[in-house]
Amino acid sequence: MKSADVIPQLVGQFLLLSLVAIGGANAVLPEMHRQVVDISHWMTGAEFAALFAIAQAAPGPNVLIVSLVGWKVAGVPGALAATGAMCGPSSVLAFYVGRMSQRFRESPWRHIIQNGLAPITIGIVLASGYLLALGADETWAAAAITAAAAALFLKTRLNPLWLLAGGALLGISGVVPL
Repeated sequence: MKSADVIPQLVGQFLLLSLVAIGGANAVLPEMHRQVVDISHWMTGAEFAALFAIAQAAPGPNVLIVSLVGWKVAGVPGALAATGAMCGPSSVLAFYVGRMSQRFRESPWRHIIQNGLAPITIGIVLASGYLLALGADETWAAAAITAAAAALFLKTRLNPLWLLAGGALLGISGVVPL
């Protein structure tokens, strides 16, 4: 399939994801993975996990994963189209919700909705981490390193970049096959 044929599909998928991405692009990672790996077969789960790792290691917003998926699927035009589709609708929606939020700042419903969205966002982000671990952990050693890194992250204040660097060193040294 030519990259020009894929761009409308990319735009359509990311337009929809944009509107439900409460908590950012990482909140819809499981659905993004399902769309680009399981349904469209544009990449493997391991490739998706690698793109996510690159996006997280790079400075900038978490929406970089969308740009990398678009780039992998359709080059630079795909990256621009996917990023625009992901950022455009949610930005417009956030603008209007922000205006309404100010208007109803004392309403009990505003606080109920705001408090209800926090655990939903946390659950979606945890599901994203689980999905990425499934795609990246092809050996028992890789799964053990993922579990150890998750435990260290949850129990300490260690910067996640140190955990990524440690995993990279283990991969380079041959402890975990690349």
